[in-house]
Amino acid sequence: MTTFTKLGDQETPVISVHPARRISKINPNIYAGFTEHMGRCIYGGIYDPGNPLSDENGFRKDVLEALKELNIPVVRYPGGNFCATYHWLDGVGPKDQRPSRPELAWLGTETNQFGTDEFMKWCKVLGTEPYLCFNFGTGTLDEALAWVEYCNGTGNTYYANLRRKNGHEEPYNVKYWALGNETWGPWQVEQMTKEAYAHKAMQWAKALKLLDPSLILILCGQDGTATWDYYTLKHCLLPAFSALSTSSVPLIDMHSIHVYTCSSSHLPNATAPLAAERAIEITSSLIDLARIENNVPPSQPRPTICFDEWNVWDPIRAEGSKGAEESYTLSDALAVAVWLNVFIRKSRDLGMACIAQSVNVISPLMTTKEGITKQTTWWPLYLFSKFMRGWTVSAHVSCATYEGETAPVWLRGVMETPWLDVSASVGEDGFVNLAVVNIHDEKGIEADVQGVKGEVAVFTVTGGDVAATNMKGSEEVSVKESAWDGVGTYVFPKHSLTLLKWKD
Repeated sequence: MTTFTKLGDQETPVISVHPARRISKINPNIYAGFTEHMGRCIYGGIYDPGNPLSDENGFRKDVLEALKELNIPVVRYPGGNFCATYHWLDGVGPKDQRPSRPELAWLGTETNQFGTDEFMKWCKVLGTEPYLCFNFGTGTLDEALAWVEYCNGTGNTYYANLRRKNGHEEPYNVKYWALGNETWGPWQVEQMTKEAYAHKAMQWAKALKLLDPSLILILCGQDGTATWDYYTLKHCLLPAFSALSTSSVPLIDMHSIHVYTCSSSHLPNATAPLAAERAIEITSSLIDLARIENNVPPSQPRPTICFDEWNVWDPIRAEGSKGAEESYTLSDALAVAVWLNVFIRKSRDLGMACIAQSVNVISPLMTTKEGITKQTTWWPLYLFSKFMRGWTVSAHVSCATYEGETAPVWLRGVMETPWLDVSASVGEDGFVNLAVVNIHDEKGIEADVQGVKGEVAVFTVTGGDVAATNMKGSEEVSVKESAWDGVGTYVFPKHSLTLLKWKD
């Protein structure tokens, strides 16, 4: 948690850090990834058979090595919008017998050469857990149950035996499963009303938990601020042994929300992720409201928020049906850093967050036939995933604010937009980590940093200007390491992310 006091432009900013005041545990799953059959994310991204950079499985080794640097705990698959017409059986078994199908989400052809077993193998090589999304469009409950049986079944049953026949004796033990994706959206095949979705989600959840009570089922929300979110939470967050279920465990474990931010102007772009902070707060309140109205006992675990799609994305600049390949700038990197600050500040409510996506598609990591490029947005993700773990700790910021327009417009009326955006954490190793984004594109900001002890390691992400990019053949934005003695004030450079690290 970071609290804020607004100062005048001429007053000296102050950042106070209190490592002893641990607010909430940071779930490592906030650094989760997302791979979808969209553009070059799978084919030509993580899977590129025949390329000399790929291993015997067809997995790009350079991509795997880069992603390992992020210590990604979970990866979502196979979508995204793609999953609304995806039939998992098309993607298992001998590859020469797998059908090619028209793909309606992104208007392409799906060859099914990469499917469930390949994804599970890729997760194992990467060292991450899978998170699968059910087809709530053209899919059936029988198909969903069969997929769980295929992945998790241990008995002498048809789909567990099919997995064994396909060369995979041991179950995959997939824990996380989404009850559809963005089923509220007009772009979805078989778009639903909130009433139809809530009914279907509960019926599927009941059957799925009869098959495997250990599943963590994730409800399909909207953006956390919509009537859809209120209605689905109200009708699906029910007590165990409710009128709709005889299950001894709750049917719904998490609530998914999606938000993308962008603006062609730097300051609205950099402050836009604060809308996600408000969305998390509203969703958290809706979860509490549903539990109160439905008389859910306090002994029943409180669902967390699964922010399983987030990023900076301009769908006009990077059209989805054309592969959604963004060329990110320093401004976008600072926006991603603010996104990550939001997740640290709101760690009490977050059970997972998946950046969309992991490779090529609106991604910090891009591939060519010859290698990879780490975009500007790679570096804040790298620093946060490496250092911002453990517990969120109390911090207070006093500084001036940006007073201009915001994107979305409603943000201006509900949130302050300080020039310094801050979060703080303390790790198991006793090191304090303070992340400070100076969104100002014209001046560095000198601040009194209180709570520092001794020598401070400094990691800085910045560039020549907010339009700097790494997609023109040179790395204009990266991490620079330095040190500070922790004495006096610290000047946070203009348009920069600074991470300060010291032993408590």
